[in-house]
Amino acid sequence: MLGITVRRSWVTGRFFLIYASGMSAFLGILLAISSAASFAASYPLLLPIFGAVGSMGALAVFSSDRIKGVLEYLLAYGVTPRRLFADVLLSGLVLAAVTVGVGTGAGLGVYLAEGNAPNLSLALLLGGYGIPMSFACSAFAATIGMYWTALSSPRQGINSPVGLAPFLGILPSVGVLVVITALAAAGALSSFVFLLVVGSAVGFVAVLVGVLLGLSSRLLREERLLSPA
Repeated sequence: MLGITVRRSWVTGRFFLIYASGMSAFLGILLAISSAASFAASYPLLLPIFGAVGSMGALAVFSSDRIKGVLEYLLAYGVTPRRLFADVLLSGLVLAAVTVGVGTGAGLGVYLAEGNAPNLSLALLLGGYGIPMSFACSAFAATIGMYWTALSSPRQGINSPVGLAPFLGILPSVGVLVVITALAAAGALSSFVFLLVVGSAVGFVAVLVGVLLGLSSRLLREERLLSPA
């Protein structure tokens, strides 16, 4: 069922996927052309924003299936709520991987084509924060969106989880940017403090997502996934 969910998420969320991948690639190329230092310092911090937006197709499928009664049908055949949640979450991560891969590939390609050598700082930022935080923010947005969908009677649009979940998904990464900017302005941003902030952010979001998924069977009974119609 996971493969089917991934394909449906890809089709349903193609606008989110194309938009996020395109903007991620555009920003990466722009930063790489303008300044190698700007690309190395800024792009990994901005990458999670696009990863969260690009993954929204999976949540769109979940929301639509609940309204149309598809989830009710699957539950009747013995599929558990946790399995439904896991399929949507993994599908979102697949879409996030596409967005991250396109953006990072384009940015790094231009960065290297400009004659810049790979450096440890860029590798640590991308591998230790940019890429894992992209997946963490995508999982966070999907999890909060699924809870919201199950506890409400949403309609497609800005007032639905699909409309607002991208904003929820980018909150952790925006929060990190705000904290880092404030610390830099106060002259308190050392390499250790920087790594502590970004590492703590990734760990906190990942743990929060794990806790919410672990509580899904207890907090969201099967009747929450039935069609509200």
